[in-house]
Amino acid sequence: MDTWPLRRLVLRTPRLELRPDDDAGLYELVEVARGGVHPPDEMPFGTPWTDAPPEQLGMNTMQFFWARRAELSPRDWFVNFLIRVDGRVIGMQELAATDFASLREVRSGSWLGKRYQKNGYGTEMRAAILLFAFDHLGAEIARSAAWEKNVASNRVSERLGYVPDGSFRVAPRGEPLTHTRLRLDKAAFRRPSWQLEVDGLADCVHLLTG
Repeated sequence: MDTWPLRRLVLRTPRLELRPDDDAGLYELVEVARGGVHPPDEMPFGTPWTDAPPEQLGMNTMQFFWARRAELSPRDWFVNFLIRVDGRVIGMQELAATDFASLREVRSGSWLGKRYQKNGYGTEMRAAILLFAFDHLGAEIARSAAWEKNVASNRVSERLGYVPDGSFRVAPRGEPLTHTRLRLDKAAFRRPSWQLEVDGLADCVHLLTG
């Protein structure tokens, strides 16, 4: 038996490879984050993690991902996929669920390094985890959220078929910002023209579906 079977899981799209985080990949991800994720005068995240000084950002990032990994259980899980292009980490895509066996719902969040944005990677990696969730895990609903002024993220959601599902406010830098909740039912998913390749699921599916 594999002690950590998620390490064998891999999703492949025409341009991207998605694998659950590992320590070597996280060191790469830290450097991507240090290179910038969004304009300095904006804060698209509910938690202002990118405001940490460069010397603190690395430790914070590693501890966050380690904690998510350590807390994983069939009832409540986060899988943080590292996104790679030609073997190089460019960002991350989260897929998470609570009581998945009963609710059949997943939720997601993601980010890309600034230098890798505006190449269509955001749409491709979100489509990948939706195909994985709907077709391979048996999800029925996918949820997400985004700052209402995050045009790129909201365009990705609209392109894939999400619809608004309410709103909430957060104040990551002390000023209230409105975020839009988004919902996507399986039947409304606007599927890409390509097929997702999935390897290594048989050994770890029990960790995600109960």
